[in-house]
Amino acid sequence: MGKNSKQTSQGVGSLAARTLQDPSASQIQRSLAASALAQRGTGKQTGAEMEDVAARALSSSRSAQDTRTLAASLVSQANKQR
Repeated sequence: MGKNSKQTSQGVGSLAARTLQDPSASQIQRSLAASALAQRGTGKQTGAEMEDVAARALSSSRSAQDTRTLAASLVSQANKQR
């Protein structure tokens, strides 16, 4: 994986932190939140598996707005060559 110039924003980072503290958050939400936080302030980029999870969350009409926000952040930080 190459260095990523995009990073999780402060707003998405805060959402991710709140999601991880929310006992009612789903496993998908927690996974997306953890990945978003791992990319906050680093050059890490979204891995292929998490990119797939995020893409499926974005395409699902049942996804909550917060889930879509986290997923969109991850997709935007994915390897563009994949």
